[in-house]
Amino acid sequence: MTATPSASRTARERARAELTREIKDEARRQLAAHGAQGLSLRAVARELGMVSSALYRYFPSRDDLLTVLIIDAYDALGAAAETATERPPAGDIRGRWRAACDAVRGWAVAHPHEYALIYGSPVPGYRAPQATIASAIRVVRVLGQIVADAWPDGREDERGAPPLPPDLARQAAVVADAVAPGVPDTVTARALIALTQLFGMVSFELFGQFVGTLDPADAFADYAVERMADFVGLPPG
Repeated sequence: MTATPSASRTARERARAELTREIKDEARRQLAAHGAQGLSLRAVARELGMVSSALYRYFPSRDDLLTVLIIDAYDALGAAAETATERPPAGDIRGRWRAACDAVRGWAVAHPHEYALIYGSPVPGYRAPQATIASAIRVVRVLGQIVADAWPDGREDERGAPPLPPDLARQAAVVADAVAPGVPDTVTARALIALTQLFGMVSFELFGQFVGTLDPADAFADYAVERMADFVGLPPG
């Protein structure tokens, strides 16, 4: 019995998807062994028993493969944070904050080489395309929504903080419009400080800066997450 054209196309699509997955899995193994700078399409093809020309039909260049790995990493991190923040009740602002921060750290510890790819040193000669932006801001949107939910109806910053410098105020407004609508610019600025603290802390842990001092970093991370929530002005919970 002859397969229908649609059935043949579906089989080809499944085979292509499976080989694409294998290529990306092997590329991640190379990231772990050699870092992003050492990623080589020829080496990936060799490990998979392919000729290089066949692999180029899937990824025309190393940068194309890097871009897909970067998007996958951002999406995986964003999905981890999204899933974690669905567990606490919607009104438990601080509980959702803890869950998001814990998910970021947990994913990074479980996937250190992928974390290094997106938050480590830039890869020489590689420029991330616009296609990475939507995935990159997923985790930022999660944290931004938590902050926005703590400031319903655009109420003012109750701390009476001094106004931001004009340039920073404009930048904070752009960020708020994108990920935390209605949040006062002073709160947005504090949230951005907390965001950089979170990822800086995770980077210090993964890249060995805590060895001999804050290693293991569980207690410090828990404490820092609470103090970040205080700094941003999230309600106790």
